[in-house]
Amino acid sequence: MRSNPAFVIFGATGDLARRMLFPSLYFLDADGLLPADLKIIGAARSALRDSDFRAEIETAVKARSQEPLDTEVWKRFASRLRYCGGDAGRPETYGCLASLLEGSQERIFYLSTSPALYGAIVRGLAAAKLSEGESRIIVEKPIGRDRASCDMINDELSQHFAEKQIFRIDHYLGKEAVQNLIALRFANTLFEPLWDKVSIDHVQITVGETVGVEGRWAYYDEYGATRDMVQNHLLQLLCLVAMEPPADLDPESVRNEKVKVLRSLRPIGGADIARCTVRGQYRRGVTDGAAAPGYTEETGGAASDTETFVALCAQIDNWRWAGVPFYLRTGKRMPARSSEIVIQFRAVPHSIFGENDLMANRLTIRLQPEEEISLLLMNKTPTLAQGASRHGFDLKPLSLNLSLDDAFAKQRRRIAYERLLLEALQNNSTLFVRRDESEAAWTWVDAIIDGWTKQGVAPAPYPAGTWGPSSAFSLTLRNGHTWFE
Repeated sequence: MRSNPAFVIFGATGDLARRMLFPSLYFLDADGLLPADLKIIGAARSALRDSDFRAEIETAVKARSQEPLDTEVWKRFASRLRYCGGDAGRPETYGCLASLLEGSQERIFYLSTSPALYGAIVRGLAAAKLSEGESRIIVEKPIGRDRASCDMINDELSQHFAEKQIFRIDHYLGKEAVQNLIALRFANTLFEPLWDKVSIDHVQITVGETVGVEGRWAYYDEYGATRDMVQNHLLQLLCLVAMEPPADLDPESVRNEKVKVLRSLRPIGGADIARCTVRGQYRRGVTDGAAAPGYTEETGGAASDTETFVALCAQIDNWRWAGVPFYLRTGKRMPARSSEIVIQFRAVPHSIFGENDLMANRLTIRLQPEEEISLLLMNKTPTLAQGASRHGFDLKPLSLNLSLDDAFAKQRRRIAYERLLLEALQNNSTLFVRRDESEAAWTWVDAIIDGWTKQGVAPAPYPAGTWGPSSAFSLTLRNGHTWFE
């Protein structure tokens, strides 16, 4: 029995809350998916009246919706909104919250703040007895900037919240195409018998962004591409591709299998640092047809050894994947905004088709900008009156395409945060990261970063608008592979 549920967002006036969190909650309300009695409380340092806060949220939701809001839906949503101003480190802030949460036994706290404030917030909630009962807490990545700081944050959280109450969010896990990867693998008999080292040659996972660091330089220069993207987004995608079939979709069953993958990743260190990793930093170039400044120019000319590009060749040491390279690549100022997973199958062992060049089958799962799944197959071309070959078989690679945008054209596609917030409201942690997942990922990433430091590996320059340093191409060529672009 739900008891006056409440959703509290710390950092309610920040960029993430305005662009994603409040619009997501509004869209869920519009679809009738929020509990009728749910209260939504924003908490931040600014001193705002409820009416001013509602006006700011209305502007943010309109900007995200890009169309007029439904009057009745907005009226209902606005009636849920309350505001509590105050510093996260001051006890009176939690007194304000406690008064607004009076009678609410089911409380969800979303920490859309710097991780540096997590400790102060959970201590304040505990002191006000707001962490008790059915309370849950959602924390944004990154959980720390290495294993040590990850442990420190997790220890602070676990002092006042049980593990089942902690929801570590990675918005990539809310994307439809990412969730569809689970369905593709485990709801079809076609792929699973082929999903191993016998049939798959290698796997590529790319997340490319055309933008630079924009206004996030202070944050980004501390974290870089490896901590910001590899430790969470790319490793989560790798886990979903490589994990064993879970017993069911219970949160622990799915997350148990992901942890097994992370623990099977071969550590990269020593001579493997030069052979299996690439660091890069963009210089001045051209992106989207316009001149783009270099990374250090965006810092005001200050020198920096932060990587804005990273490529890795990972190996998973288990029976299913032994010997299959997993290439991971992410960067800023790339030629295209693209997130995709490519499963490259092995070539046929022997061709009976004469002079035809056979291309091995390739499964491509695109996450953005469009969500699409395509399977490359060899197909016989139609026989024409003129130009038929002597052997009668001219082959051409063709793609079987499943476009989620086309298949569900009449349905509004949910943004990732909608799905994740709904799962948190329903107390389902399947799409959230467990503590041991986060720790295992940091352990693997820390070894790489430590290797760069010890061996003095500086980021190699690459022009903005390109796919990274030339050494990124050598990374795949060593194994006879090339990046798909």
